[in-house]
Amino acid sequence: QGHWVWVIDRGGAVERDAMGKPLRLMGVQTDISKQKAAEAELEQVNVRFRLALAASGTGIWHHDLATGKSYWDERTREIFGLVSDTAEVERDHWFGYLHPDDKEAASRAHLVPLETDKVTAVQYRIVRRDGEVRHIESLLRFIADPQIPDRRLAGQILGTVRDITEDKQREQELAYAARHDALTGLLNRAAFDRLLADHIAAPQLLPLSVFYVDLDYFKALNDFAGHAAGDLALKSVALGILGCLPPTAHAARLGGDEFALLMPNCDTAQAGRLADAVLAAVRDAELGSTATSRKLAASIGIAFVDDANTTV
Repeated sequence: QGHWVWVIDRGGAVERDAMGKPLRLMGVQTDISKQKAAEAELEQVNVRFRLALAASGTGIWHHDLATGKSYWDERTREIFGLVSDTAEVERDHWFGYLHPDDKEAASRAHLVPLETDKVTAVQYRIVRRDGEVRHIESLLRFIADPQIPDRRLAGQILGTVRDITEDKQREQELAYAARHDALTGLLNRAAFDRLLADHIAAPQLLPLSVFYVDLDYFKALNDFAGHAAGDLALKSVALGILGCLPPTAHAARLGGDEFALLMPNCDTAQAGRLADAVLAAVRDAELGSTATSRKLAASIGIAFVDDANTTV
């Protein structure tokens, strides 16, 4: 059975008549089937690579040091919100997108590949033309020019671009959830304990007032009006407490119907006024239509810390 082969023909006229008309031609044929097979395999690899890039949402760019030109692929232009039909972009175009607070650090990070052969990772923010702020992660590597060893004169900086805005938002949400009570939005017990220890260790914040607030009649409200009314009351109390606090103070829900407050640079007179305001906020808390006319009340204990060596 026969089979197809790829060949390349090279030839030309080796003899012509007096008028220049070719009389004899000579040529050679070279079997390039292996080369074509290798090209086909390489194309398959490239297809898989492009598919992987598309699936990951990753863009590719490179900057040519010799020409000073930068080239962004379609995905990179899409991430930056750049509308352009050409891959070539102006040299300083990228810098114009950087968030003002990240310009210096991001610019320095993009010079690191000139000093190492390792892959460098950098995260920064950009401000798109529509004003939207996005978080970007780039992996950078220097590709040397074998003809010109000086990295400052030739070679390319090759980079990837990935939009990690959603990842950052999830990180922030998880960090917030780890420190706050899900129902009221106040600090949780663990976060309050850390904050208290930090405040005690800071002499400039002393004397420190620590309030323990325990709601009265809350169990009866829960039993009679239901958990929905109880949740409403807790949220209303939390909102009222926050409205009483000066900017430097902090509030936490320790669990159940227990709250705690932390107020730096607070003397006994200030603490008394804050306690009265908290008691009033508890009495005015919204209990919902299913509750009786009885209002909530609270018991408050106050401790004063004026020694940085105090432990909790």
